[in-house]
Amino acid sequence: MSDHYDTIGIHYDELRVPDPRIATQIFDALGSARRVVNIGAGTGSYEPVDRDVIAVEPSRLMIEKRHNEAAPVVQASAEALPFDNKAFDAAMAVLTVHHWQDPAAGFAEMRRVTRGPIVVLTYDPDARPWLVDYLPELAALDEAQMPALDRFEDWLGGISIEPIPIPDDCTDGFLHAYWRRPEAYLDARIRSGISSFWALDNLADGLTQLRRDLDTGAWAQRYASLLQTRRYDAGYRLIVADGR
Repeated sequence: MSDHYDTIGIHYDELRVPDPRIATQIFDALGSARRVVNIGAGTGSYEPVDRDVIAVEPSRLMIEKRHNEAAPVVQASAEALPFDNKAFDAAMAVLTVHHWQDPAAGFAEMRRVTRGPIVVLTYDPDARPWLVDYLPELAALDEAQMPALDRFEDWLGGISIEPIPIPDDCTDGFLHAYWRRPEAYLDARIRSGISSFWALDNLADGLTQLRRDLDTGAWAQRYASLLQTRRYDAGYRLIVADGR
């Protein structure tokens, strides 16, 4: 994953600004944990500032883009955490598991170094938000790289699964953050902060159709119900495993 994000992480610090409403759900799931490890931490999104956080990130570029107030960071992978057993009260991993080389090994390591809850923000590969209508390759990509939700129970034991509804003005520019701002997907700079777009071979046809539908009003007509809501379930899920 390090080399991958050394390429695609160019604008992550600018485009992937943590959304406070999503942050609240993550922080609540961490409970009373004081010492937290953040796996696949990237530029530091969703790291709680009122706790003792250690970040783990394999990409040197992403580490360099962390702001001065971010948590201390160790360059390492999820599959080989350089910490003692039960060193942390809780562990977190935000939109990163699909980039791990070996999720089973990564979660075994998270469990080894954590005495309390493990909190994972991920995506349900069975979800089909409207963007898939224009870029059907996204469905195949999700099925190939996103772990099915039932795998998390295999890896972590008993879990709870909570939906993460995405606000219409979400500040974090992940794939489906712009569900009510479809014109954003036509902006190459915004797409540069979304790893899925780097993985698709053909964007031109789908984006051309999206532009045409926005110009003619067909998009607004087809998805009129979305324009009546402020939050959208696009398939993001919070996995919480209790400590053991």
